[in-house]
Amino acid sequence: MSNSPSTPSRRKLISAAAVSAALLTAATAQVAVAQDTATREAAVPTAQAEAAPGTPAERLIVGYKSGAAEARSNKAAADDAETKGKGAGENVDFQRRLGTGAALVGLGENLSRKAVAGVVAEYEADPQVAYVVPDRLNKPLATPNDTEYAKQWDLSEATAGMRVPGAWDVATGTGVTVAVIDTGYVTHSDLAANIVGGYDFISDAGVAVDGNGRDSDPADPGDWYNANECGPGIPASDSSWHGTHVAGTIAAVTNNNKGVAGIAYNAKISPVRVLGKCGGYDSDIIDAITWASGGTVSGVPANTDVAKVINMSLGGGGACSTATQNAINAAVNRGTTVVVAAGNANQDAANSSPANCNNVVTVAATNRAGSRAFYSNYGSAVDIAAPGGETRTTTSNGILSTLNSGTRTPATENYSYYQGTSMAAPHIAGLAALAKSANFALTPAQIESAIKSNARPLPGTCSGGCGAGLADAAKTVQAVKGGASTGTTFSSTAAVAIPDDGPAVESPVTVSGRSGNAPSALQVGVDITHTYRGDLVIDLVAPDGSAYRLKSASWDSADNVNTTYTVNASGESANGTWKLRVQDTAAQDTGTLNGWKLTF
Repeated sequence: MSNSPSTPSRRKLISAAAVSAALLTAATAQVAVAQDTATREAAVPTAQAEAAPGTPAERLIVGYKSGAAEARSNKAAADDAETKGKGAGENVDFQRRLGTGAALVGLGENLSRKAVAGVVAEYEADPQVAYVVPDRLNKPLATPNDTEYAKQWDLSEATAGMRVPGAWDVATGTGVTVAVIDTGYVTHSDLAANIVGGYDFISDAGVAVDGNGRDSDPADPGDWYNANECGPGIPASDSSWHGTHVAGTIAAVTNNNKGVAGIAYNAKISPVRVLGKCGGYDSDIIDAITWASGGTVSGVPANTDVAKVINMSLGGGGACSTATQNAINAAVNRGTTVVVAAGNANQDAANSSPANCNNVVTVAATNRAGSRAFYSNYGSAVDIAAPGGETRTTTSNGILSTLNSGTRTPATENYSYYQGTSMAAPHIAGLAALAKSANFALTPAQIESAIKSNARPLPGTCSGGCGAGLADAAKTVQAVKGGASTGTTFSSTAAVAIPDDGPAVESPVTVSGRSGNAPSALQVGVDITHTYRGDLVIDLVAPDGSAYRLKSASWDSADNVNTTYTVNASGESANGTWKLRVQDTAAQDTGTLNGWKLTF
């Protein structure tokens, strides 16, 4: 089967929060002196114990009534803080007087919301206290400074956008590689910083155009063709630079004062070339899926940038072949989410492959009104809908992304509006990267479920079925963040083979720019593919060589190693080279450390 970019026509298909600064209202009613701590805590609204949703406050702002000694004297306020702390069984200390006269008191780190509530209740019960509120965490509400961002309705418009800015406060794609299995990559300064190693899998020199077969250079030489060259009656077409447009939607460099913003703008893109002149073959695509997800392809070097998300904005007619399905299943089993375009024939997606394969996230396209785009496939095979745009009336109603001005071979970089399910799919691939970045332990099934269960109804209409609805990035990422920290993250995505019953292997991550020691709740996210995970022993090695055991051998094949571990590393200097050490302790099983990260 020959596959082509999932566009309405060869050229034109692709032609194109953050936490609120407002403080929650503090309770005004005085809480009567409680008989016990549990009663006091129950009387305190949850919001008064939080610095941000789900995050216990570390400081409180206390306002005393006029005439109270604590309102006039720092010593009196300090003594009162100590008394209130003793009453709640916590350490409370006066820090300073605010310009309004209120007292700022500290609660220490790592207190539970319940413990904070106990301190709040002590203050609330004091008739000399006018109010007590958390020193809430505020964050900037700025939009990206990319010069074309205002034209990206698909990311932020309230009606039919995917509500991406609301997700950026939680995750930006850090630590995740997305493989774009497509036409390759043509150099673009708004993408270059996020490009990592890829591969050219086109084995047919006639399709490849670049003068050779498979090689390590995924550069897109252009996929133009003459009239009738790709079949009788098929008109000529200029080069599409399709893969570069797709990649920009996923991870264009953001906040760089130029161009467009990417959905997962701190993720990396691995360009994997399978489409050339007139399309590409299943056999090449199957090998690309295998390699991108960390599998072995004969004659091709091991992938050092294993992708946790694959985007395939391509398709052909017919049923999903067993060969393609097997490759997809294997990729998912390695922990890679596979996102595909539904197709652009305005027909049931059951007739388009790989949209009709199992274990993929199939994406239909919507227009700026939030209705199914006129060209988009539909039906029960569709899992979710995302903006794909429509340019037949207004070009700006398409999807703006990175491109090139060359009609045949590469020329100057530019930006252009395209439309198609080819454009919708990378919106979901970007969202999958955000979800994975927010919670490294998520499996492909969990990511798909989160995207679908947090979708919202289409603002417009969809005849034939558009899956769970229009994807909502902010709601999805908030739902999966779990215990993930929004602190500074340092990561490695370099794949390291784990030898069978052999010596331990180590993967380094260098931390810099931190002050003092590591936190007492250092987050260690681990991503490992292994055929018998119970055999593995995993340690975090600090810069001074101290080892912290994350996992011992358990002899349980279902042992979950792909999770976020918490380590008390407060005795270690934060800066320096940290290592993740992994050892297989029994014979007959192999695997790969795909990547890991430290979040401070």
